[in-house]
Amino acid sequence: MARTTTTKPNKPAPNKPVKGPLPLAKEKLKLVALEQAPFPYSGKDPETGKPFHDVVQGARRGHTSARGGLHWERATYSDKRSLLYMPQGFDVTQPALIVVYFHGNQSELLRDVRDRQQVPRQLAESGMNAALIAPQFAVDALDSSAGRFWQKGQFARYIREATAQLSILHGDPRAHLALNKAPILLVAYSGGYHPAAYAASHGGLTKRLLGMFLLDAPFGDEAMIADWVATKKTDGIFVSTYSGAARGYNQLLRLLLKEREVKSRATLPIYFHPGTVALVDTGDDVNHMNFVTDAWTTNPLTSLLSRVKGFTRMPEPMASDRKSTGP
Repeated sequence: MARTTTTKPNKPAPNKPVKGPLPLAKEKLKLVALEQAPFPYSGKDPETGKPFHDVVQGARRGHTSARGGLHWERATYSDKRSLLYMPQGFDVTQPALIVVYFHGNQSELLRDVRDRQQVPRQLAESGMNAALIAPQFAVDALDSSAGRFWQKGQFARYIREATAQLSILHGDPRAHLALNKAPILLVAYSGGYHPAAYAASHGGLTKRLLGMFLLDAPFGDEAMIADWVATKKTDGIFVSTYSGAARGYNQLLRLLLKEREVKSRATLPIYFHPGTVALVDTGDDVNHMNFVTDAWTTNPLTSLLSRVKGFTRMPEPMASDRKSTGP
């Protein structure tokens, strides 16, 4: 009688232990009130040396803006919220970046940063493994005041609180350690240049800052910005893309950088490396109000973020014009 043989089924391979938080299965976005937010603010205006709230009528306090006139505290300077966002696939076990976005004048976080300027979507489509923090400044007003970000070290305190809230939004407490150490990239549109300049130079996080992107800005603070760029000229990234609206200010900034022996280029490189300093004129056919979504290319923020090396998120960038070398 022939012997029959049986083949034992292969045992399934044991599951490998999870070493850290998993990549996010879906994007996460939330408005969160933060105690270290730039507003409310009760100190002085460093530009004038006078109390920020220079008008008092009974129980009401107001601030006189150089461009926008009188704004009352309750309506304009009381919103503590910040927009927090992480794209699908965000992975804190891989090199990650925190992008802090400084909106311009007459802006609100949902109406303008999320919906009109499409900042979260542009970050997601850049392919960058990055989280977004966007603080609310003056609400829907012609005012670039930095509020508590004028105070030395306040930006660092704000970032500590915001990253703790990002970790809660992420859903895995192990994410906090990575987020609390992640490099920071400042992105400022139009009037957002002013609080960004103070955050960079007075915020207490110089070593942690990877760089700064200016979108059709600045409109002042050129010396402060030039001083900061000079301190980061070997290990930081500075990119200013601008239209005719901010051309004169960028020409002055270029001269100030030259005085500080900082070399700058006039086109966008394919990738941004440490030491990249670029001031790029996008021409006169660009609408300042639409600059964040339509400038030298559509989705300019996606284009800029996709050029930052070392923080690629899987899958590869969905939308980018990295083959371009700029206007």
